[in-house]
Amino acid sequence: MIASVATYEITWEKLPDDFVLDDEPVDNINQPALAAALTESLELAGRLPTNALTMTNYGICATLNNQIVVKAPDWGYVPSIRVSREEVQRSYTPRLEGDIPVIIMEFLSDTEGREYSSKPTYPPGKWFYYEQVLQVPNYAIFEPEEGVLEVYQPDNSGHYQLQSPDGNNRYWIAEMNLFLGVWQGSRENRTGYWLRWWDERGELLLWGLELAAKESQRAEQERQRAERLAAQLRSLGVEPEV
Repeated sequence: MIASVATYEITWEKLPDDFVLDDEPVDNINQPALAAALTESLELAGRLPTNALTMTNYGICATLNNQIVVKAPDWGYVPSIRVSREEVQRSYTPRLEGDIPVIIMEFLSDTEGREYSSKPTYPPGKWFYYEQVLQVPNYAIFEPEEGVLEVYQPDNSGHYQLQSPDGNNRYWIAEMNLFLGVWQGSRENRTGYWLRWWDERGELLLWGLELAAKESQRAEQERQRAERLAAQLRSLGVEPEV
């Protein structure tokens, strides 16, 4: 499959088996936790179809002017793949193996500026790659220490423009029918800022521990209601059934 962007030829080809992928550690300790939290709430809310793909530091491939380009975002979401998961264990080639990612996220690290690099020459910068090569409709850049989230979407010319949040300081991700925003709290021994999802009604998509706590609270409320009802029956001289 071939597409043309400006003067660049882009092809979508499977990554050769002998291609050596970068094996660098993540930039900081927060990245895996932030990524895992995003995926978990989607799955528990039933918002992760069986053929969807979430990625964390996982190579997304394209061939630009006959040169293979691989970028590994901190988190990304592909709504549908057309091949088996075994075929995309090492990397993923959009259009050839499934949809383009509908959102890519980068969590800012100490390497200043990489996430904003629009360098078109090989190897291209992340911004150029996501905007012009992959044409991802939502690009989020998150600074976890201060909790600053930027969301970029393409304008009519195909160039990313910074979006303004809504009144709740959240961003609408239309392709997922969800809001993305910043939440402050604790999870897995980390207290700070997190990225969270909210549904179209403004309801927060919960993590597993939150769902368990909610169920425990519901069970306790039900127990107290039953005790009150039993006490009322006894006051009327009726022994409640056990």
